[in-house]
Amino acid sequence: MPAPTTSPAPAPVNSRSRVLIASLIGTTIEFYDFYIYATAAVLVFPTLFFPSSDPTTALLSSFAVFGAAMVARPIGAVVFGHLGDRLGRKGTLVASLLTMGIATFLIGVLPTYEQAGWIATALLVLMRLAQGFALGGEWSGAALVATENAPSDKRALYGTFPQLGAPLGFIIGNGLFLLIGALLPSAAGADPSQPSQAFLDWGWRVPFLFSAVMVAIGLWVRMRLVESTVFAKTREAGLVRKLPLATVFRSHWKQLVLGTFFMLATYVLFYLMTTFSLSYGRTPEDAAVPGLGYSYTTFVLMMIFGVLFFAVFTLVSGPLADKYGRRGTLILVTAGILVFGLVWVPLIGLGTLGVVLWLVLGFTLMGMTFGPMGALLPELFPTSVRYTGSGISYNVSSILGAAVAPFIAVALWEAGDGSPWLVGVYLSAMALLTLVALLLGKETKGVALDEGETADGSGADESATAKASS
Repeated sequence: MPAPTTSPAPAPVNSRSRVLIASLIGTTIEFYDFYIYATAAVLVFPTLFFPSSDPTTALLSSFAVFGAAMVARPIGAVVFGHLGDRLGRKGTLVASLLTMGIATFLIGVLPTYEQAGWIATALLVLMRLAQGFALGGEWSGAALVATENAPSDKRALYGTFPQLGAPLGFIIGNGLFLLIGALLPSAAGADPSQPSQAFLDWGWRVPFLFSAVMVAIGLWVRMRLVESTVFAKTREAGLVRKLPLATVFRSHWKQLVLGTFFMLATYVLFYLMTTFSLSYGRTPEDAAVPGLGYSYTTFVLMMIFGVLFFAVFTLVSGPLADKYGRRGTLILVTAGILVFGLVWVPLIGLGTLGVVLWLVLGFTLMGMTFGPMGALLPELFPTSVRYTGSGISYNVSSILGAAVAPFIAVALWEAGDGSPWLVGVYLSAMALLTLVALLLGKETKGVALDEGETADGSGADESATAKASS
């Protein structure tokens, strides 16, 4: 009598809640780490690590190091992308989060320029480069965890969850700085826009040290993930590439270029609203290059209010992109960014109400443009090179947009004698470039993530074209 046959146990899959939490918590921590550096770059690093008789020079030096991390991000995208496309998404995401966490914690224990001279500045640069390197591998991996485990008709919605880490990280990071600033207020009679001596001595270090707790939580969540079915099928079919980087440049260079410019306006808007705005908002009105003259506490509270709209509209953008398509949604939003850049001065000229409206509109547009990117960029590439391709596009755009945006913005602010009108024009010009790229690109809404791949790694864009035209 033949032995009864038993069906093989089904491969474990990630639950919806595990996917969404794992993609959200990692990017929240990564963006928290990046934001606390951005805040410190404006608030304390010009004094502690870049002493200069000219405050603008010190600020520009601090921003230059801030931008240096963006240069490291494409390198991280290549390294982590190679590991993610070769070995899997899970282990690579754990490595990127651990790298970011260690670098951020070490910034919290660095000596200052007064204590160690140029060595302190060099160590800060090194840690900042490590942060950029880690973030280069984080976003694309988190986006893949979300989209590769999503139902095909809800990929954009799932893709908004790693994007949601940006506003949440901002609120947690700046909220913590705000709390510490309230506990360590400036002395009576001192400039309220400047941090207190206690804040400069040790208070600024607390957010960096606190990141260790958040990283431990993130690692626990990510260690419980299993590989996506999409990647498992690619590995079983023997389609894993030895050199994903070579394949993506040979077969998908057009998607790399388009993806880079898809993200350009997003990055410029992102760093103008989160980094430049903090400098502009808290610079005294009677400074050599005048700003808005708000206290640090007041302006950060205004920013946090604006970032709430960032979070809400990040989530709103997902269902819209699922229903109307990624390309169509982003064309309308990018046109809105172009117009927004041209109305900076009229808005800000309305006083406090106008400044709040400026922040709310900017962050609303940020959510609407950032949200669909979590699905759009991964959909440009086949599974075997998706981590590498989406990561390179996302992070090369960080050089063209975010790395230079704060630096250019300060220079244009000076050229405008304290008026940000040239900064707004700069944003509109970048939005125009993104708009052109979107008009040249194709809709990816109908792409099947586990289809359209041939033995040489090509075919994803042919699949996209077929699906979009059907």
